[in-house]
Amino acid sequence: MGFDRMTPVQASCIPLFVGHKDVVVEAVTGSGKTLAFLIPIVEKILRLDERTKKHHVASIVVSPTTELARQIHQVLSALLTFHPPSKSALDSEEHPERLQNRVEQERGTGEEKTERQIYPAKTSVVLPQLLVAGDVSPAQDLRRFLQNSPNVLIATPGRLLDLISSPHVQCPQSLFEMLVLDEADRLLDMGFKDNLQKIIQRLPKQRRTGLFSATVSEAVDQIIRVGLRNPVKIAVKVKGLDASQKLPSIQKLLSFIGPAPLKTIIYLSTCAAVDYFQHTLPLLLPRRNEQTFSLVSLHGKQQQKIRQKNFAKFANSTSPIILLTTDVAARGLDIPQVDLVLQIDPPNDPKVFLHRCGRAGRAGRKGLSIVFLQPGREEDYLQFLDIRKTPLSTFSQAWADTSDQDARAAAEKMREVVLTDRTLHEKAQRAFVSWAKAYSKHQASSIFRLADQDWADLGQAWGLLKLPKMPELRKFDGDKSLGVQVDWDVYGYKDKVREQNRQKIMVEVGIVEKDVTRQAASRKNVKRAWSQKHDQQDERVTKRTKRQKKRESERWESMTGEERKKHQQLEAMIQQVRQMNQQTDDFEDFAD
Repeated sequence: MGFDRMTPVQASCIPLFVGHKDVVVEAVTGSGKTLAFLIPIVEKILRLDERTKKHHVASIVVSPTTELARQIHQVLSALLTFHPPSKSALDSEEHPERLQNRVEQERGTGEEKTERQIYPAKTSVVLPQLLVAGDVSPAQDLRRFLQNSPNVLIATPGRLLDLISSPHVQCPQSLFEMLVLDEADRLLDMGFKDNLQKIIQRLPKQRRTGLFSATVSEAVDQIIRVGLRNPVKIAVKVKGLDASQKLPSIQKLLSFIGPAPLKTIIYLSTCAAVDYFQHTLPLLLPRRNEQTFSLVSLHGKQQQKIRQKNFAKFANSTSPIILLTTDVAARGLDIPQVDLVLQIDPPNDPKVFLHRCGRAGRAGRKGLSIVFLQPGREEDYLQFLDIRKTPLSTFSQAWADTSDQDARAAAEKMREVVLTDRTLHEKAQRAFVSWAKAYSKHQASSIFRLADQDWADLGQAWGLLKLPKMPELRKFDGDKSLGVQVDWDVYGYKDKVREQNRQKIMVEVGIVEKDVTRQAASRKNVKRAWSQKHDQQDERVTKRTKRQKKRESERWESMTGEERKKHQQLEAMIQQVRQMNQQTDDFEDFAD
């Protein structure tokens, strides 16, 4: 068996497994993890000095879901077709020793020789058994194990624990080769921690263990400490379709899909995202037959009058129009003649997915609904929906494919309009933070993980001028300015009142900082025997004052006009109370 054309994960893991080392692999779905542990399992078993004995298990693969376990079993079965003895044993579903004995008996009685090729009794083979719920009962699993004596188990935690708890199933120290925990983060998300600990307790301590996970969280780290010995850690990032290519894909989709959709609904996850993209998305909309797509927005934080006006405009339009909205328009609204539904952000609640799709193709009319998913872990959302009886198919139109150049061009267009008004920059920052919070709270948390995201690419996808300050970016060591050069002192608001206030604050903060610095410097020039300690105090006060003024300036800039008005009223009230307190006579006694 060869290792040609291996993925980075396979190339990293195979030498380590073969070299008797435990491994922890952090890599997304689709990066070659399955073959990375199946190839070493096959290699180790085939190189054993003696063939695996009856009812002895050599390797175990634990998977969080039935679907993934089936997939691993299928891949291993396909791999074993290249090893004739294993293929023969797999086809016959008999242990090689039993198969050999039966053939010898047939020869002794003069019966016709079996058509299968018979191999020497000492020939090592790999014979897997799949243990998942739904097909057979645990008792039937055990009966099949005793009959066929497989040496590789591929299982979900519950069914595996049922089987290895039987005294008839042996995992001897001398023959057990490898334990693999695939998708360990999902195993823990789905509540299998107790079962995993019980499984590990029933296996030999001296073994090779491989843990594969999209993210190594604190919970996964606990399993590492309990089940692995000084593991080698491998982190592999696989670049697929970027988030920055979603909007260019929409542009191409609307350009070439035929006939042109009359009404299109685009779903985003938050109100702030709708509020921001309503200003930038129109720059990316194509023209068709000398007509442009008009765009209206609808979200829960709009005033009722605006919502009614925008909804009426969309519902009554006779020319191509797009509704940019949240789940406020996912159900309960009767919108006629919707041809296309685009879900840029999959909904938090999977039940809402069907409601969104149901907006298109109503009353016997044909419709198309597309959800945008990034290759890798997000593609598991397809299986997630399929389990919930919502099967989807891949939409693979060549003309909808986009390139990095398309993504850069879209980002530049959005940034051009954002640079015309500092208000749009603030909307973008709030929208991005709100999206991150919504993404992190998705019900399918093992599929939608912020830790898997490329923050720099997301910044480009949103046309940001810089990444916002947020806890999720504490470990981000990239360029938070996204390579965009902005003179933040000059970059202003279109609203003249807001811009005048911003410039006024800049001047005031600058004067205060200079005065404080000058006063501190003059005090430091006074030479006294005990002055050094006080100078240090002055320096700390100066720095604290600067930080306070800077925070106040940033807070003021982030306020809306209404918020600033309320703040000024509050400050006036506080000043009035202070003046009244100063005018009040000192208390003497209760005498008249």
